[in-house]
Amino acid sequence: MEERQFQLTCYQSARDLAHFVEHYWIVTWDFRGQGAYLAEILPHPRVHLVIAKDQSRVFGVVKGAFSYRYEESSCVFGVRFKPGAVYPLLHMPLAQFTNTSLSIKETLGIEDAVLEKALLLQEDKAAMIEYIEHFLRKGLPERDEHEKVIQQILDHIVTNREISRVEDLVSRFNLSKRTLQRLFHQYVGVSPKWVIQHYRLHEVARRLTEGDGVEWSQLALDLGYCDQAHFSRAFKATVGKAPAAYAKTVGADSSASSTCVILHKVDEV
Repeated sequence: MEERQFQLTCYQSARDLAHFVEHYWIVTWDFRGQGAYLAEILPHPRVHLVIAKDQSRVFGVVKGAFSYRYEESSCVFGVRFKPGAVYPLLHMPLAQFTNTSLSIKETLGIEDAVLEKALLLQEDKAAMIEYIEHFLRKGLPERDEHEKVIQQILDHIVTNREISRVEDLVSRFNLSKRTLQRLFHQYVGVSPKWVIQHYRLHEVARRLTEGDGVEWSQLALDLGYCDQAHFSRAFKATVGKAPAAYAKTVGADSSASSTCVILHKVDEV
């Protein structure tokens, strides 16, 4: 598959939006005359504004792998929001928003089709980003007192691979377990235990994607699972395949990358 036919690029936000927006992502593809491709995607615990033809929504945290069908040629524009930053906008616990989506009208006050048409008609990616930033600034909520600590906790989980238990966060941030769980319910949408396991499993998927060897039984213990069977079930629930099956998939598919987006040709009947 030629690189030009499928491209995922990410862009930083302007400085005044950096506390609210983690980054923008744009997917473009051109599979005309080639049939369709199915992308398997491993998500992160983030809220996204997704703008795509007739499919524009604000998506809550997705707890497992999901797929997206790419065919013909088009473009999808996304805004990945910082953890904790969306609650002041929605004024609802993000746990109520997990594994589901809301209309752009409900969340940002503009008809889905209006924003979709205006953004997708921009002449290039830079113009798209300029347009969305102008739009976001008009409805930017006041910063919340818990935003910073939520972001610090998630950054700590990501960068410290030895974190495998909620108790590790309790001692590090001097918060009670109950307070930590309440903050994650309200500002993140999933539990701190789920986030820890999710990032450790993402790390395993990344290592498999890059062809690194894995000692499964020791890895299961390192990640806090009582045995390899429990680890395998958790991996499948998050990634969509058992570890061995996933390893074979990424090993055979040259489109796999560290972004954990894997394209497969759809066999049409």
